[in-house]
Amino acid sequence: MLAGEEGLDREVLRGEASSPGLVLSGYTARFVGGRVFVLGETEIAYLSTLDAAARGRSLAMLFAFDLPCLVVTKSQEVPPELIELARTRGVPLLRTALKTNEFYSRLKPFMEDAFAPGASLHGSLADVYGVGLLFIGRSGIGKSECVLDLVERGHRLVADDVVLVRRLGQDVLIGRGHQHAQHYMEIRGVGLIDIAALFGIRAVRQQKRIEVVVQLDDWDSSRPYDRTGLDGEETQILDVALPKVRVPLNPGKNITVIAEVVAMRHLLRYGGTDSAREFNERLIARMQASAARANEEPNRKLLREYLEEDYE
Repeated sequence: MLAGEEGLDREVLRGEASSPGLVLSGYTARFVGGRVFVLGETEIAYLSTLDAAARGRSLAMLFAFDLPCLVVTKSQEVPPELIELARTRGVPLLRTALKTNEFYSRLKPFMEDAFAPGASLHGSLADVYGVGLLFIGRSGIGKSECVLDLVERGHRLVADDVVLVRRLGQDVLIGRGHQHAQHYMEIRGVGLIDIAALFGIRAVRQQKRIEVVVQLDDWDSSRPYDRTGLDGEETQILDVALPKVRVPLNPGKNITVIAEVVAMRHLLRYGGTDSAREFNERLIARMQASAARANEEPNRKLLREYLEEDYE
């Protein structure tokens, strides 16, 4: 910290960090404030080419905008005019020994996580064979019991009851548990249990990418269910499309094994193998071959009769 300590409560409004750019030379038409601004070697070298009066005017144009903070990289010497403006305007001015590219690479993931869109979902999240399965359904249908059985079979709990979801980038959803209830699970009739204490630290993980949504439904004999897997269903979470598997529950159904199969099928599809589509293509090819043989059979019969009656 070089100056502007009183401005540490300033709010950063944007998730990107950037250099001031051409605003230092007087072009301000496309300048956007509200973000972290970084002064690297290029910016400091440019300011050093100006005399004190011109440098003061250049920096005054920069400080005319909303600046949450300024960071000078590579432990560079900071112009006194910059320190004075930061002190008088109450803008935090910091300096780091990191090179500019390294500073950006460290700051970017932190900013993306801090500004990522989020949502709170009612469900249970488990890591099954490395696939994040989000179990949803009405309260009391058995989501927690299913995940508990998966944990007993060697899989890992991420969150139960409340799943906090954040979107990173355009299509990555990361789920984790609430900080006050993480790795605790409510089993009706038993109460709250600590999964990490009962099954060991290997039975839990802090966060996991959500890849498949498994919806548990009450069995309804009048409702049609997907029996081939060709017509895949999708759902939207934070504007990200995820495959959804709807599993109807009836007495005796082993939902744990089904959940494992859902995860393994997702891994197969990720690797380019779609069992339902391959079965359908093989069946169509078989039908086409049968139809072709049926068309050829009359011609073969005529040829056989001709050869049998040929006495020459």
